[in-house]
Amino acid sequence: MSERVDESFVDALFGGVVGLCEVPEGKEGRPPKALTLDQAEAILKAAGDTRMYAYVVLSLLIGARTEELRALAWSEVNLDGAPGTDTPPWIAVWRSVREGGDTKTRKSRRSLALPRRCVEALQQHRAQQAKERETAGAKWKENDLVFASLVGTPLDSHNVRRAFRKIVKDAELPAQDWTPREMRHSFVSLLSDSGVPLEDTARLVGHSGTAVTEAVYRKQIRPVLLGGAEAMDRIFT
Repeated sequence: MSERVDESFVDALFGGVVGLCEVPEGKEGRPPKALTLDQAEAILKAAGDTRMYAYVVLSLLIGARTEELRALAWSEVNLDGAPGTDTPPWIAVWRSVREGGDTKTRKSRRSLALPRRCVEALQQHRAQQAKERETAGAKWKENDLVFASLVGTPLDSHNVRRAFRKIVKDAELPAQDWTPREMRHSFVSLLSDSGVPLEDTARLVGHSGTAVTEAVYRKQIRPVLLGGAEAMDRIFT
């Protein structure tokens, strides 16, 4: 038999096999949703006495992805800014726990100014982590991670999800209805409600343009035309 296989034979063979196979229907993902301001405040309050407080604060107030926060290093955090200049405290979202340590896209690499509440939460978190390092002693594994286990090792998604659901339950919200990723959706929703332009929101969440932001967060974004209608109502009252 010839070593060369007729391509038409291969196509016919495998085409017939594929035709006999039933492609399973994919399960629809749960539609994303966002916390209201009252719900977000309740979660922040419930998280206040937990090791996840700074994690929750950063998720809600700067919109970082959960995989970005789990990879965040202290060397990428500046809590002082540049005294005497206009440079505020900031955080460098340059990595994630994805394969190779890359962020989701090139545009996802961004440096973000930190709200005051984030700075205070991170200062508190750093002091608490120093105590945990001292308690762990020789068991501590130094990885320079901002968010780590009690012995310095990386957190996995299950650790974060379990801790977050406990916080949601303590906030008297249905724990099964919320996941850490929805804090990012809440960030977009709260910005939109406060009037922040879509272009600015897209840059803050690390999207390459507004089309992605609109497609992914369309339920969290206040319709663009609404502002014009409301303005005209005020003008011509």
